[in-house]
Amino acid sequence: MSATDVTEDPHLPEYQVLELFSGIGGMHFAIERSGKRYKVVSAIDINPVANAIYNHNFGANKASNSNILSLTPDRIQKLGVNVILMSPPCQPFSRNGNFKDVDDRRADPFVHLCDLLDKIPTVQFILLENVKGFERSQACELYKTRLSAAGFRFKEYILSPHDFGVPNTRHRYYCVAKRTEFRNPSDEIVSKPTLQHVGTAKRICDLVEPESEKLNRYLLKDDLLRKRLAIMDICTPDSTNSMCFTKAYTHYAEGTGSVYSPLMRSEFDAIYKQIETTDDDDEKLKLLRSLRVRYFTPAEVAKLMCFPDDFEFPKQTTDKQCYRVLGNSINVLVVSSLFDEMDW
Repeated sequence: MSATDVTEDPHLPEYQVLELFSGIGGMHFAIERSGKRYKVVSAIDINPVANAIYNHNFGANKASNSNILSLTPDRIQKLGVNVILMSPPCQPFSRNGNFKDVDDRRADPFVHLCDLLDKIPTVQFILLENVKGFERSQACELYKTRLSAAGFRFKEYILSPHDFGVPNTRHRYYCVAKRTEFRNPSDEIVSKPTLQHVGTAKRICDLVEPESEKLNRYLLKDDLLRKRLAIMDICTPDSTNSMCFTKAYTHYAEGTGSVYSPLMRSEFDAIYKQIETTDDDDEKLKLLRSLRVRYFTPAEVAKLMCFPDDFEFPKQTTDKQCYRVLGNSINVLVVSSLFDEMDW
């Protein structure tokens, strides 16, 4: 289990963090990974499943089910907050949400936070994460306008864990805002990590669980193998990348994340060629089953998103719930690298 705070100093941590839209604690794990001295003074999310997972990993009642629309400058000041971390709902800025932007009611809490920016002088640093495409939204323009009016400078990024050596693609927009100058300011959106955060490229075999009978329940059903396997992105142990996992993983076959076969790519391709040239349906199904194609487990998806080894889901959490909250979360490694800008 993770510690509730990380600090190398017995005195009060320098960074007093308010974690908004806190989900399963991705931002918390990221600042922990960065090694900064911090204390999360409040974590807020309206999803009870996500809050239960957060509290399982960080301690009872650490995350609260509160309405961000009720958050006031006075409350932020009383908490002593000088850092805000947030990952607002991405649906208003995505295809699934019909790109309704600020007209989507799910964007109301974020718009409310924009209205608070010039009223929270104690806050020195804000980190925001959202879906790629957010940078073209009205909400993003509103946010940057309000940041500037409140005396913040900001720097924008679009980064993917694959550029850090992680075998997963997950492009996301990030905005780092602070009241002091950036060491390396940029008017352009930064699209590559600094070299110090780029590790040796990993393969999928470095992250998946050893094959065992307990994984059989993640095998693709026969009907899915017959009808949809051809359109799915299939990883093998030697793969160096995987698709972005969304909250609809396992619900839709296409575009929600990769699946996995324990066969090496050469062996997989050889069997697949036999499938394409076989007319006998029974033989074809036998070959399809021999590929052992399965979904990545929730624990494996969490590893691809760089959650620490001691991250856990409560036993009562269903696989469907796990996939949904992971799809809404962040890559811990990528976000931790952005705390390099935190010093003021």
